[in-house]
Amino acid sequence: MVVNTWHQPSSTFSLDSKATRNTPAYVPFSGDNGGLKVSYHNNEDVSRYHFGTRHPMKPFRLMLTDHLVLGYHLHEKMDYYKTRRATEEEILQFHSEDYIDFLQRVTPENRSEFESVWSKFNIGDDCPIFDGIYDYCSIYAGGSLDASRKLISGQSDIAINWSGGLHHAKKFEASGFCYVNDIVLGILNLLRYHPRVLYIDIDLHHGDGVQEAFYSTDRVMTLSFHKYNGEFFPGTGNFEEIGTGLGTHHSLNVPLRDGIDDFSYIQLFQSIVEPVISTYHPTAVVLQCGADSLGCDRLGCFNLNIRAHGECVRFVKSFGLPMMVVGGGGYTPRNVSRAWAYETSVLLNVELDTQLPQEIPFLNYFGPDYSLHPNLAGKVDNRNTKKYLDNVKHRVLEQLRYLQGAPSVQMQLQPPDIEGFLEDEEERLKEERERKHEAEVRAEKEMKDRARVGELYA
Repeated sequence: MVVNTWHQPSSTFSLDSKATRNTPAYVPFSGDNGGLKVSYHNNEDVSRYHFGTRHPMKPFRLMLTDHLVLGYHLHEKMDYYKTRRATEEEILQFHSEDYIDFLQRVTPENRSEFESVWSKFNIGDDCPIFDGIYDYCSIYAGGSLDASRKLISGQSDIAINWSGGLHHAKKFEASGFCYVNDIVLGILNLLRYHPRVLYIDIDLHHGDGVQEAFYSTDRVMTLSFHKYNGEFFPGTGNFEEIGTGLGTHHSLNVPLRDGIDDFSYIQLFQSIVEPVISTYHPTAVVLQCGADSLGCDRLGCFNLNIRAHGECVRFVKSFGLPMMVVGGGGYTPRNVSRAWAYETSVLLNVELDTQLPQEIPFLNYFGPDYSLHPNLAGKVDNRNTKKYLDNVKHRVLEQLRYLQGAPSVQMQLQPPDIEGFLEDEEERLKEERERKHEAEVRAEKEMKDRARVGELYA
């Protein structure tokens, strides 16, 4: 279904400006989205941080995404959560204490005091020190942790955190604009309940931080589609990186060349993802939707349009597994925000007006076309021949032959703190329950007392 306009010209019917503002700019494919519960995890403070004037990472893109989601009224179709920041204890579930202590203490003003450990923690041009660096990390990590909790509790079938997806961060260091690996934290939380998690990455860059974190376990399978030539950052992601120990053959990499187009990418993606899911049998999926794989990205070299990028999201959704969706790379903010707003609509099963909502702030930022689907293809020569892609597919799927069925884990009691409440929140909830119980007891006693008084005068 393709909708070009929403209100056809009519000589007998027209909408006033208030009605136009309050009319959702979408059409549902089906009213209930198959019964799927979708949640959106957001803390607007995350877009207020700044890596530096010339740095390509722009948290501002998250504000643009939120404006589009709200402008299209998509928030009316899903649960919308303002997430709390991740605590130090939660972040230390993966990262080392000395590294997190460094992020908490370093500032642009005292940076010279920590110069001796810059190389240890990989601080430099790609990962600069900026105001509020730890607060920024705790906010986007908190979004992914909250998303994972909603999946575990069953409150959500699909949980979205576009501020997350920072897949390069390592246990002991920053890397590739990423300081805290929210994906690893979210997956670790999911593993407390789910026996097997499949991680899929469609960022332009290899998801090396997530692969490294789970390289020796069979409870997480990582599948990354990315550019690879041995030199392109981060320099990893070739076929030979297959995992180690129990994790052997559970790290799958799809190395691509410059200029891959919509048809080739979608065909390859679907032909690999389906057998991976049918072989590994994950009980939950984490999908990283880095938008630097779009055409015309500031740092990119692919030819994907927004619809093709979103088709990958649609395909993974079609398997009906609990699904956490996060952002990632993307360095042309107007295209990143359009892609993530569109993919939100895909997860909600609605079709958006191709013309952007006229009431959103920063509308001029999307000129001159003001379209949800600008043409982003054809800017780079496609160096992926059919022969090359067939070989890629064959080499990736060959690894599945080595798997002896889906790995199983011993069933255990669900951890008591799986909801992730802070101690003071738990205490507050306990007090509320006690007050409610006391109020009910008082009300029942008063009712009985009134009944006894009535009996005296009966």
